[in-house]
Amino acid sequence: MKLYNSLIRKVENFEPIEADKVKLFVCGPTVYDFSHLGHAKTYIQLDVLARVLKDQGFDVFYLQNITDIDDKIINRAKENGISWEQLREKFESEYLKDMTSLGNTSVTQYARATDYIEDIIRQVKVLLDKGHAYKIADGIYFEVATFPGYGKLSGRTKVTQNDAQTRIDHSEEKKGWNDFCLWKFSKPGEPVWDASFGDGRPGWHIEDTAITEHFFGPQYDIHGGAVDLIFPHHEAEITQMESASGKVPFVRHWVHTGFLNIDDAKMSKSKGNFFTIREVLEKGHDPMSVRMLTLQSHYRATINFSWDLLEAAKIRLQSYQTMADRRFQSTGIKDIRQELQKTQKAIREALADDLNTPQALAVLSELEVAIDNSGISLSAQEAFNTFIDWIDSILGLRLGSSIDITEKEKQLIKTREAARRAKDWSKSDELRDELGQQGIGVRDTGHGQIWFRL
Repeated sequence: MKLYNSLIRKVENFEPIEADKVKLFVCGPTVYDFSHLGHAKTYIQLDVLARVLKDQGFDVFYLQNITDIDDKIINRAKENGISWEQLREKFESEYLKDMTSLGNTSVTQYARATDYIEDIIRQVKVLLDKGHAYKIADGIYFEVATFPGYGKLSGRTKVTQNDAQTRIDHSEEKKGWNDFCLWKFSKPGEPVWDASFGDGRPGWHIEDTAITEHFFGPQYDIHGGAVDLIFPHHEAEITQMESASGKVPFVRHWVHTGFLNIDDAKMSKSKGNFFTIREVLEKGHDPMSVRMLTLQSHYRATINFSWDLLEAAKIRLQSYQTMADRRFQSTGIKDIRQELQKTQKAIREALADDLNTPQALAVLSELEVAIDNSGISLSAQEAFNTFIDWIDSILGLRLGSSIDITEKEKQLIKTREAARRAKDWSKSDELRDELGQQGIGVRDTGHGQIWFRL
């Protein structure tokens, strides 16, 4: 397996710390609102990464945090006149529903930040004791000047346009501009936890390293997330964890997904170019079409979303579904078992090459054309069924989830075939229309009728 490592800025062979085991962490959502299409892109593509690693024989522990305490959550709860607990529970539930609908099922453990407050407090105390942190009026801050390696992931120390700028901690008392908050002293009416260095709540960056240290220890294999998290969030994670543990590197491989833009610009509610996953699905779009759209692009590439692009992904998905439904149809003359083996090998090679999903789909399309031309012999049906199950396990497109047509519908197809042999074209057309009313199309080929779902 080869992966692009953002830390060294090149593709390299993936080697886990412990043979045959992979510890994978991905930054989860801050649950104060519905998740958007940018989230969909990142979590679908990293779900496929986990699936590919499992297919290669690795024992994968995929950990994802849930930021359930944060300024955004507190402020949104106040705006809505509800408690922060009610808000976080609502949007955590909505997030998990969205992930399930999109087929993102690889996560081993979701970890709420508030369930690991003791770990967070312990890590803050270590940083204070080692002289990396200091106390001012509004909280405990990490002093970036005490960590010479700051900037090694991003290659810089300043914020740029596409960074998560709203998550920069501002305070006139900070020693350095890039110093970031580890622990925020709570204001009246805000949630609070007891700590020896002052009662309060965690900062954003410390949540992730405390959670990963709890599950994985001070070092692990892969950290994933969207590219806009590189600075300052992931830079801060490296800074605080390597300072606390003294072990380098904190993470071996950093995997970052590209943006999903709308109208060639990063999604922004202020610009009006913002779509939530829920909005798209409520418009009647299949979540698997959203998944297909993301897999048609390399995970490091930017997708410029449009409704036409989503429609094209839907059409491609339908063509694959038609191919998969051939497992219910014994029409065909060719034993394709050898082609299936070659296709599986080529798809595995594409995905092992820095998760090249566009190439994997191109290989699958070649198989689709071959099957369309020759059909599938009865002797190859079992192998084809196994192949479709494997495709679903690695790409998550649910091609094998459809059910066979009814016996009544099959009989209509047989009757239509008899009408065609008798050259009763009027009856043939009448039966085609009747099948169409039931959502089934038919196509005549050199090796018999093929049905497909309309």
